[in-house]
Amino acid sequence: MDRGSVLVIDDSEVIRNGIAEKLSSCGYNVTVASDGPQALEISRQRDFDLVISDIVLPKLDGIGVLKYFKKNRPEVPVILITGHATLESAIEAIRGKAFDYLLKPFELSELVNLTREAIAYSRKKRKNGAISRHQQTPPHGLDLGEIIGSSPLMQRVYDKISKVSKTDCTVLIQGESGTGKELIARAIHLNSRRRNKPWIPINCGAIPGELLESELFGHEKGSFTHAFRSRPGRFELAHKGTIFLDEIAELPLVLQVKLLRVIQERCFERIGGLKTIKVDIRIIAATNKNLEESVRRGEFREDLYYRLNVVPIDVPPLRERIEDLEPLANHFLDYFCLSRDIPRKNLSPDVLQCFHEYQWPGNVRELENLLERLVILVEGDTIQVDDLPPRFKSPKELIPGNVPTDFPATGISLKAEIEKYETQLIFKALEKANGVKSEAARLLGINRTTLLEKLRRRGIPLSSI
Repeated sequence: MDRGSVLVIDDSEVIRNGIAEKLSSCGYNVTVASDGPQALEISRQRDFDLVISDIVLPKLDGIGVLKYFKKNRPEVPVILITGHATLESAIEAIRGKAFDYLLKPFELSELVNLTREAIAYSRKKRKNGAISRHQQTPPHGLDLGEIIGSSPLMQRVYDKISKVSKTDCTVLIQGESGTGKELIARAIHLNSRRRNKPWIPINCGAIPGELLESELFGHEKGSFTHAFRSRPGRFELAHKGTIFLDEIAELPLVLQVKLLRVIQERCFERIGGLKTIKVDIRIIAATNKNLEESVRRGEFREDLYYRLNVVPIDVPPLRERIEDLEPLANHFLDYFCLSRDIPRKNLSPDVLQCFHEYQWPGNVRELENLLERLVILVEGDTIQVDDLPPRFKSPKELIPGNVPTDFPATGISLKAEIEKYETQLIFKALEKANGVKSEAARLLGINRTTLLEKLRRRGIPLSSI
């Protein structure tokens, strides 16, 4: 199976053939070149989904190859590899918009994973021109990237993006998993004065604690076992640009102290280094946890929390912006059908009804994954209720309370009844918390700002509670 075409450029025959053999065994169609000019000549004769190039090459180096593809074939991602890493080459690679930057020696499995991600990205960019965005004109002239939604709650998010993008203030994005916090962070970067500078994301929960310090701050040669060369960290690479610290609640306490210093003084030292490195960066953090509760439990520093929470942005869960569900579903259906070259599938009215009644604990990510599966598995052109997983057809939990045994002849409003029950729960939580809204939000398992929004929607004066 041909999973995509890859051009590999390296002046070492052993390395380029080793990469080619590994990628070919994984189903990729691989072409090799020994220098930059040869690679460009090959690329003029055929299309590629991905370019993997060494930086140090005869005649035309990897940065030159990157610049050529960004100018002439911007939809083709480029992965740069090198055994001669310097801060300057890393920054040049990032500013040149390389898809990623890999240091030798590296595991071939790591390159295979990057290849899969890069080709998926490449094909998505090529299809995006044909995909309908199903979205109103962005407010304030914003570049919202891949964010979709025009509900009132999202309009408030866009308004905050517009305001904070004009400044360099630190932003804390809060929301449940799968709500699109990274998309919000990227939109802030895209609309800021730093838009053409590095965008450096890092997931603090995905990297073991013993490695995270090196990833963030870099290290000097010989500073620990296997530190065979000096390496810049993400903060150095983000100089003049934006660093996005996802899952910030997972940052170990010992690193929270170092992060606090970076926020306050914009400087740090590499591991094993004596030189103080100053950086000009914009910091955006995100979490799906209640950081106020983490502070109370002693898991997160209070001073760091207030340094990060200069401007909070709460991303609403999908169940609270149900108006955006259908445009999102149509967008995903367009994309998955186009990317697989199959006829466009539609959702039956009954399926849409099920979607509107479902709580979407996994939010937009759950919707995306579900529709990708349905596009692959459903043979007809319309997705029916019988095609949905059981959780959409037989709810596991019923709303507790006094459910009437006999419905009135005129029927009831399910939405109004649920709203009434939710209101009762909110007041019970506030009573239990003695009116302390952050504690009531904790009891309800929601963010404080979500609670305030629910009170506002019900016309309840906040000062009266």
